[in-house]
Amino acid sequence: MTETFETIRYTADVVVTTTDGHVLLVQRGWDPFKGQWALPGGHVDPGETSRTAAARELAEEAGVYAAPDELTQIGTFDQPDRDPRGRYVTVAYGLTVLPGTTVEAGDDATLAQWWPLGSLPPLAFDHADIIAAATNHTTS
Repeated sequence: MTETFETIRYTADVVVTTTDGHVLLVQRGWDPFKGQWALPGGHVDPGETSRTAAARELAEEAGVYAAPDELTQIGTFDQPDRDPRGRYVTVAYGLTVLPGTTVEAGDDATLAQWWPLGSLPPLAFDHADIIAAATNHTTS
């Protein structure tokens, strides 16, 4: 029997919600999905945990600073077709902040903005599913 191996990339995403029902989204500056809205997130660097990567990416892409231990794990998202670049597995985290928390786009995000949870734009990747899991997670 021949074994086949697949390259799997490891990422972390963050669902930041406000207590009044908004979610933080960033507009992607790069392909895939350049110009579309997505959750802040990105690759887990060598020697880094997904939780630390999530906090780092949140600061880099949206200017929101949280200690890694402030992030609550939502779940792992590993559908084989979730990213057109190949196999990506992401661990998603949640954070709740107060309304009016300042955001500022940076790194590979061109905009960072609060959106009402009931009126989201089309989202890149499977980020609508991740937001749904996060909002169900926090209310259960």
